[in-house]
Amino acid sequence: MNSAWLRATPTHGDNAIPLFCIPHAGGNASLYHPWRALLPAGIRLVQVCLPGRLERFRHPMPDSFDALTQQLADAMLPAIGARWAIFGHSMGATLAHEVVLELCRRGASEPQLLAVSGRGAAQFHRPGQVHLQDDDALCAELIRLDSNNAQVLAQAGLREVILPAIRADYRLIETYPARPQGVLHCPLATFNGDSDPEVDDASIAGWRQWSHGPFHRYAWPGGHFYLHQQRAAIVEAIGSLLLHD
Repeated sequence: MNSAWLRATPTHGDNAIPLFCIPHAGGNASLYHPWRALLPAGIRLVQVCLPGRLERFRHPMPDSFDALTQQLADAMLPAIGARWAIFGHSMGATLAHEVVLELCRRGASEPQLLAVSGRGAAQFHRPGQVHLQDDDALCAELIRLDSNNAQVLAQAGLREVILPAIRADYRLIETYPARPQGVLHCPLATFNGDSDPEVDDASIAGWRQWSHGPFHRYAWPGGHFYLHQQRAAIVEAIGSLLLHD
């Protein structure tokens, strides 16, 4: 299963459900590394490795959100069987939704769970301009979302390394046309921090229209990056949905 796009962890059984996890704009696969020790034996973590970061630092991001969706679907299709699940945070939630739709158009089975985190439904998407602004403005936006970014972004050398990939991600999500094609039948679950400025009740509830399957909502204390503090709770909820429901 491992490829440039996918990094699967070892599993204790052949029947473990692969859980594909997609990071946020500017994020990387290491966001989900701590989940390895938390996921139950029946679920196998598969980290999605987007271009422009870590070992794919020299791989350019595609020039559109649709192209990114197509390329990720190319990588995931051979790795998908009858049972699988997907989780995405922020931009990763939008990408998870679009790639599920694309995989279904290609004949793949629907996932056991589509889990979207820190992102409103497509009908609430609004274009943005952050990717067109200078580095200081981009850094200010990143710090607004997570004050812990301030220390890293204060280092000029690191800024030069990480900002190009972050800007490329922002360009894709801010120019995303938000026209998903199709309604799913799989379970869909939303996850968010209760003080996340990027989502509200209406935009979260709006996900309900994208699947005829069971709809679940989870919220925990925290802001946009609540998942750093709530890893165990998130993994427990995913495990309950996949293994017990």
